Amino acid sequence: MTTTTARPFKVLGIQQIAIGGPDKMRLQKLWVEMLGLEVTGTFKSERENVDEDICSMGSGPFKVEVDLMQPLDPDKKPAVHATPLNHVGLWIDDLPKAVEWLTAQGVRFAPGGIRQGAAGFDICFLHPKANEEFPIAGEGVLIEMVQAPPEVVSAFNALASGSATR
Repeated sequence: MTTTTARPFKVLGIQQIAIGGPDKMRLQKLWVEMLGLEVTGTFKSERENVDEDICSMGSGPFKVEVDLMQPLDPDKKPAVHATPLNHVGLWIDDLPKAVEWLTAQGVRFAPGGIRQGAAGFDICFLHPKANEEFPIAGEGVLIEMVQAPPEVVSAFNALASGSATR
């Protein structure tokens, strides 16, 4: 499928990585106790079959979230522990425009549409597998698109224009 219009959004950077395992306490041993990440919140969802600790590294608009996830029920879907690197989250400057444009280009999205995610931002997921109707997908990787808050958009715009201060 050929891109016929200019992309009406920007990918600003990595918002998060999500790591799954059968027991998040084992993940905490490495990420929190050994590497020093801070647990900043928790999230549980029956719908998403997840019990996660939300951790962070870095600060300000360049902070990256690291989600340590275990399934609520290991026999149910989604199986957040089945793929250890569960998904990558990308900051997007205009999520609704991104979804509209990418869909028109043939990108497949996972069911659920735009909704509020664990960290409180609007999110949606690119499906890891393409199909006939939508021939472009994550090629085995689940990709979360996350609406960047205004301070992240401003920081990245300042950096891109060369006006960021240290």
